[in-house]
Amino acid sequence: MTKWICQWPDWPHFKYDPQPLDALEKQFLQNSGYLLGAFSHISSSEQEQLKIDLVSEEAIESSAIEGEFLDRSSVQASLRRNFGLHTPQRYIPASEQGIAYVMADVYKNYAVPLSDEVIFDWHSHLLSSRIDLNYIGRYRQHSEPMQIVSGPANRLKIHYEAPPSQVVPMAMKQFINWFNTSANLPALTRAGIAHVYFEMIHPLEDGNGRIGRAIAEKSLSQSLQQPVLSALSRTIQKNKKNYYAALATCNTNLEITAWLEYFANILIEAQHYTREYIEFLIAKTKLYDRSREQLNERQAKVIARIFQEGLEGFKGGLSAENYISITQTSRATATRDLQDLVMKQILFSTGERKSTRYFLNL
Repeated sequence: MTKWICQWPDWPHFKYDPQPLDALEKQFLQNSGYLLGAFSHISSSEQEQLKIDLVSEEAIESSAIEGEFLDRSSVQASLRRNFGLHTPQRYIPASEQGIAYVMADVYKNYAVPLSDEVIFDWHSHLLSSRIDLNYIGRYRQHSEPMQIVSGPANRLKIHYEAPPSQVVPMAMKQFINWFNTSANLPALTRAGIAHVYFEMIHPLEDGNGRIGRAIAEKSLSQSLQQPVLSALSRTIQKNKKNYYAALATCNTNLEITAWLEYFANILIEAQHYTREYIEFLIAKTKLYDRSREQLNERQAKVIARIFQEGLEGFKGGLSAENYISITQTSRATATRDLQDLVMKQILFSTGERKSTRYFLNL
């Protein structure tokens, strides 16, 4: 019979080798210093936009990992409200409001100690629209086992079985105490343990993954003593099979070095994306500074629209048809405008004729 991690006598005393993590911890701190410096070189309005863009992407991707796909503009509008920023009145669905509330709270109140009340508050907002759940804003209480399974009903494969509901309050008391007294651990190590520890308890009826990742980000912010603009969930979502496979290595084993190495590398990769995004904003400012007086109204509108698409711009590049659609101009005018932007080195082009695509020259 399989012995799950929480059934071992020395649970929850995880074992790991810190040596393979040392270089990753140093790299993370160096990257954090660079990001802080780079962040200070963009304007306050760009800092505000960066915060909204990255926090909203984290919210959207954390939900996508769980198979829930949200509307970006609604998440961003809700985030702006949570951060006290001006946003036009509009209807925002409960799912978008819920995850935006959680991510904004992680960012604003990272220094607040973790508690049952914090977790219940996040859970209540996150799952406020779920009428199919019995236990929202509290730990699960059902008598049946909390199992992670796959396959048809007659051939279910059990990947993991969490502690029974009756022991969850005590397990969470131990977890919260560990979290609030573990600030001396290196940043990546603490975040990695926090995430896997919470996931192995699996204390909630649903939403464990999203709240577990929020706890990891809270841990990072506490370690750095400042809010972290992390692309953690975006990086996981790129290959979530690896994420679940790495978590699965902990299902029956208290030795979690492999998990911690995986998670540390994911967090460093997430930092690289944040760095690219900040450098993108700096390049955007430089492009506007050198081209502001050279753009006509149509061109300025299109350049602004490309920047709205973020780092990757229009998928596959801007086409003449995109330009016409955005500016409501004729094909001849669009062609002249685009050729002029290439000549001024604001855009560069690839392909020929109908296959020509345009990209920002950053």
